[in-house]
Amino acid sequence: MRTLISTAFVSLDGVVEAPGGEPGYRNSGWTFKDVEFLPDAYEIKDREQREAAAMLLGRSSYQAFSAVWPGMEEFSGYKVMPKYVVSTTLTEDALVSDWGPTTVLRSLDEVAALKGTEGGPIIVHGSAALNRSLSDAGLIDRYHLLVFPLLLGAGKRLFSDTDKDTQKLRLVEHEAYANGLQKNVFDVVR
Repeated sequence: MRTLISTAFVSLDGVVEAPGGEPGYRNSGWTFKDVEFLPDAYEIKDREQREAAAMLLGRSSYQAFSAVWPGMEEFSGYKVMPKYVVSTTLTEDALVSDWGPTTVLRSLDEVAALKGTEGGPIIVHGSAALNRSLSDAGLIDRYHLLVFPLLLGAGKRLFSDTDKDTQKLRLVEHEAYANGLQKNVFDVVR
């Protein structure tokens, strides 16, 4: 069984955002404009590229990342990595050709089947709606969170607001940085 890891930049009140911002609310761009950049705080992002064997994305995140990441040296580790996009609307002809092998999955059942295959960890970047669905379905095994010392109010949420049973997490790695960022790695307790 493969490990499914959700990785996110998240504010203290649970808002997630793509680095550099997303339109739609007044605090957009908080990941790089409101907290001093310290390279050490982002070490986990490099580690994720080295340790992941595949990437899982929702349609919107795939379309945003595939337009930029294939040509970025910082993300060269992801270029040849197999990618899976969960979407009921994305067509095969909409996939980019310069970002390695990509497969469209049409359901969470297909994600569960992927997890049951042999191979290394699968990393989920961005994909807020997908993350909430994966969590509600009990498919996430680990969270890599860079928690920003900000309260933002509005914005996309990482965690579902579904009324469900308590999900326990075990803190397996953490570090606080001089700029207030916290790295928190949690395993989901089953």
